[in-house]
Amino acid sequence: MGRHTSILYQIVYSTKHRTPCLQKEVRPRIFQHLHGILQNKKCRTYRINGVEDHLHILIDLHPTIALSNLIKDLKLGSSAFIKAENLIDNFSGWQVGYGAFTYSRDAKHHLIEYIKNQEQHHQKYTFKKEYIGLLEEHQVEYDVRYVFE
Repeated sequence: MGRHTSILYQIVYSTKHRTPCLQKEVRPRIFQHLHGILQNKKCRTYRINGVEDHLHILIDLHPTIALSNLIKDLKLGSSAFIKAENLIDNFSGWQVGYGAFTYSRDAKHHLIEYIKNQEQHHQKYTFKKEYIGLLEEHQVEYDVRYVFE
């Protein structure tokens, strides 16, 4: 029997210290590079977007890929790309941690729209409020002292 999986993840991580350095004009190149990494890892990408201080990535995780290894590869690969291309002067890397939240297939189209509209969303909500909301929605235990280190 073949593998039949559906592992829909929303991955969220920020720049180191949430520095607002992801300028709008360079984001498409970063997103394209991230998409290439995801393709190489056999993950289906539904949407990548973000604002100045964080990213959201919606993927179908390939069953042979460990989530933590994928995120490590996304962060290392995109950091190297940003530095090699001199895309961002004050980029000091990505935060140490990340959030990864699973969803049913029924949520996919809503999530695509949510990620697509990040700029509008963050006119009303801070990243901190959004991220704490995701943790609570998914019933992830956390200690607020360590969430944003």
